[in-house]
Amino acid sequence: MNKKKLLLFGIPVVLILVGYTLFGNTADEDVAITTKVVKGDFVNEVIISGEAQSTSLKKINAPEEIRKFKINVKIQDLIPEGSFVKEGDYVGRLDPSEVNEQILDAQLNLETAQSKYTQEQLDTTLTLKQERTIIKDLLFDIQENKLELKQSIYEPPATIKKLEINIERLERDLKEKTEDYKIKEQKAMAKMVEVGTEVSKIRKMLDELKDLQKSFTIHSDANGMVTYAKNWDGSKRKVGTSISSWDPAIATLPDLTKMESKTYANEVDIRKIKKDLPVIIGFDAFPDITLKGTITNVANVGEEKRGSDIKLFQVLVNFDENNENVRPGMTTSNRILIHKEEDVLMIPLDAVFSKDSISFVYTKSGLSIDKKEIEMGESNLDVVVIKKGLNENEVVYLSKPEGMEEKSILLLN
Repeated sequence: MNKKKLLLFGIPVVLILVGYTLFGNTADEDVAITTKVVKGDFVNEVIISGEAQSTSLKKINAPEEIRKFKINVKIQDLIPEGSFVKEGDYVGRLDPSEVNEQILDAQLNLETAQSKYTQEQLDTTLTLKQERTIIKDLLFDIQENKLELKQSIYEPPATIKKLEINIERLERDLKEKTEDYKIKEQKAMAKMVEVGTEVSKIRKMLDELKDLQKSFTIHSDANGMVTYAKNWDGSKRKVGTSISSWDPAIATLPDLTKMESKTYANEVDIRKIKKDLPVIIGFDAFPDITLKGTITNVANVGEEKRGSDIKLFQVLVNFDENNENVRPGMTTSNRILIHKEEDVLMIPLDAVFSKDSISFVYTKSGLSIDKKEIEMGESNLDVVVIKKGLNENEVVYLSKPEGMEEKSILLLN
């Protein structure tokens, strides 16, 4: 009797366990490899990261005179990036080593030029004094001979003639010496002007170098937030960076009300990105903040980034909104809306298969599986729009079921 009861209760339990094993596992498998056709809004987006920057900024430059004196200087000190300054506030300081050397050289050159000027002045004074003495001697000789001629009215004619000739020669010598003196005086004055000009030139240069030395302490000429200027390779200038006379910016004061995101798209995505497309801008530093933006420029020519052979195209996204928390240099996430359709049927891309240029899906039809041709619309990285061939909530497979290779495709009418 007990054995019969055991059999009566045991057999149903075994059947339940077997059924659970077979059908329960099948259900789990179906959930894992199938999905339903859904209706909703299709959105095709390209998401690329970028960097926030201001479209309008004021440069804080090293003194322009470093170009005149061909000085390449280094940044010796800079206040922290992101500091807010007012007009006249201290920003940084340049290394004055090279300008100090030029000041020392100018001082030595000035001393040499002043010494030369003094020597030239003494030489000129002495030379002209000698020339004036000669002229005075000639005047004295002429007066003496004229007096002697006056007293020789009773002398023989030959003696008188000789005195007249001598006076004539002395007067001619006096005329020549007077003309020579004027020439030598003009020459001496020109030389003095030349040497004096050299002294003035060196003294002026020395004064300019000293003024330049003072201007190596940099102050802001406006109110704003300090951001470091960038080198040609995109790296930021900081303490120790050399400043070229042709690009003297050491920092900038960006206008935080005029911002954009500078980003780069690859060759695949750039074909979809057009000017004036709307963008939703997010920020890594502030996950809760999103701003609306618009694409303002798409590069026509790609460029290679350092360390990569992939061509990237620059894309600029203007901020249509402002937020006081956003700062230049922040990493942005740019969601570019390429295409949008409302109330359409969609399935995952993994559910789409193809054969002989026919796109189809595997659908669940009761206890059987059908292969149905579909007509597809737009797609993104995840889903594709279905124009024909499927209905809402219809079940499709995400992977190819076994044993379906020979089954015919149900073509669209």
